[in-house]
Amino acid sequence: MDVAIIGIGLHRFGRSPDLSGMQQGASAVRAALADAGLNWKDMQFAYGGSQDAGNADALVNELGLTGLQFTNIWNGCATGGSSLHAAYSAIKSGEYDVGVVVGFDKHPRGAFNAKPSDWGIDEWYGETGMMLTTQFFALKTQRYMHDHGITEESLIRVSEKAFKNGSLTPTAWRQQALSYDEIANSAMISDPLRKYMFCSPAEGGAALIICNADKAHLYSSNPLYLKTAAVRTRHYGSFEVFAPSQAMTVADASTVTASKAAFEQAGIGPEDIDVMQLQDTDSGTEIIHMAENGFCEHGEQEKLLREGATGINGSMPINTDGGCLANGEPVGASGLRQVYEICVQLRGEGGARQVPNNPKVGYTHVYGAPGLSGVNIITK
Repeated sequence: MDVAIIGIGLHRFGRSPDLSGMQQGASAVRAALADAGLNWKDMQFAYGGSQDAGNADALVNELGLTGLQFTNIWNGCATGGSSLHAAYSAIKSGEYDVGVVVGFDKHPRGAFNAKPSDWGIDEWYGETGMMLTTQFFALKTQRYMHDHGITEESLIRVSEKAFKNGSLTPTAWRQQALSYDEIANSAMISDPLRKYMFCSPAEGGAALIICNADKAHLYSSNPLYLKTAAVRTRHYGSFEVFAPSQAMTVADASTVTASKAAFEQAGIGPEDIDVMQLQDTDSGTEIIHMAENGFCEHGEQEKLLREGATGINGSMPINTDGGCLANGEPVGASGLRQVYEICVQLRGEGGARQVPNNPKVGYTHVYGAPGLSGVNIITK
């Protein structure tokens, strides 16, 4: 049984001081329902998550007390991907025909600085500053650059592309394009990552209406199809966020195993993808994820970025809406924002940021602490 996406909704990311995170999630659900031509009472189930803005199931207070099954999902930055995987599985099981996936959040300003005990880590790890995400990701990027010959030029080009794409996206938080020199001369935060190389904790909501593909014609004349949804955790020896040590043996990251599983389940390969969203918590992680998702070899990113391959008109368009760098990251919603953007591209509704040549296959990848990844493949 295939799964179809028949409605998409987004409450713009950034700062909405007059709205709670939950209200932003409800706004996204209403937009997705309107897009599908359905009502809240038509939903048979819901999966959703939020880190800082309350229990997702409390959305029923905003949307209506209809008695539907609503399951809260929390899986770090992979919450959106995990929620979609759960909903995808519910449809595939045959238990339900139509439902909603939603994510939202409202984070305070400043970098994420989690408590070590929440992640099963001793307090010394936080005392060294490693729970501050800017620190960890900088060290991971340092190591990757050393091992694979990546220079600061590539970090700058990822950010330059992100803010350019954000400037073309009406719903993006950061809508001002930045030049190569502006990024290169910005303040160093955690070497080698500069001010404009990090995403910011943000606010926003995103929602999808999905259904049994056999019944999609009842709701939409132009549905998209969720060919696969895969979520995988880390192996011993993979170098992941909040890793307190590094094993002598090196294993593939969770992104590698999730990506391979998704391609195998969908029966296609990286060469078949027309447009993609890759987790870009910072510019270094986008570079790493290009290879870990199978779109190039390690070390090839420098040449690809210099040639413009990842731009909207390039051979492998990445993060056409500006990604996390331009949109910020409300944790519960971020993975679903990726799917929203891929649906916009496959529908041909991207406007100034539309990928040319009628893209037919899209890919999303989200990565979360303490080392898990979710991958979705969407087709016309």
